Amino acid sequence: MKRAPDILDIISTRKAAGEPFALATVVRTVAATAAKAGAKAVILPDGTISEGWIGGGCARAAVLKAAKDALADGKSRLVSVQPPDVLEGGGHKPGEEQQGVRFAKNMCPSQGTMDIFVEPVLPRPQIVICGSSPVAVATADLAKRTGFAVTVCAPAAEQAAFADAERRIEGYALPVDASGARYVVVSTQGRGDEAALLAALSVDADYLAFVGSGKKAEALKAKLAQDGVAAERLARLKAPAGLDLGAITPDEIAISIVAEIVAVRRRAQSRGTAKASR
Repeated sequence: MKRAPDILDIISTRKAAGEPFALATVVRTVAATAAKAGAKAVILPDGTISEGWIGGGCARAAVLKAAKDALADGKSRLVSVQPPDVLEGGGHKPGEEQQGVRFAKNMCPSQGTMDIFVEPVLPRPQIVICGSSPVAVATADLAKRTGFAVTVCAPAAEQAAFADAERRIEGYALPVDASGARYVVVSTQGRGDEAALLAALSVDADYLAFVGSGKKAEALKAKLAQDGVAAERLARLKAPAGLDLGAITPDEIAISIVAEIVAVRRRAQSRGTAKASR
């Protein structure tokens, strides 16, 4: 008989597929509780428990709320579900957070205490690089070493410029949908500028930048506007790409670009506006 996959297999499969979820793990129990330490549950972005079990309704609402918050900002939570007298004795109130612990009231007959660690499991953020210029190659290398998944988009004859990448696309046909955050950098350096920009502007991205002067970017935007690209799409384009570090060499420019992407990503997370898949 074929063995049914256990929750660790399911977690591994979801991670490999780039599907966002939160993992709730009971780390401590005191007195009688339905779930015991080590119990796990997979919580999806829509708030449903996909697999596993961490007890009944006593902890469910607090854990689901913590999972939603964790998926929004990428930060783990520790939830302590306690009976009213224990909460009061410790000087805590339901919903209060103190020293990294969020407290919740256990109204179940068991009257036990459960501590549940809620961890967001998110796809790696993706940097999509269009073009094979020296800046594009340097950005791909630095992005990979900074923890981003790297997709390179360039004609087949230019793909060899990149030593390594998680994904390669011949040409500039970017997929419309993407799991997790997506940051797009166009660094074609005069070879296919319009084609790359048109493709990049046709998809949603958390960041879209062009490596080149502001004057050149404005000329390209004007041409694309004539070709029917909507003004609100063109307004998303950042040019020149990167923070103003006074960068000159390809490596320095790559540093400024990746630094800007990190800043954009972390600001979104601090506001709690990051996609659930980040």
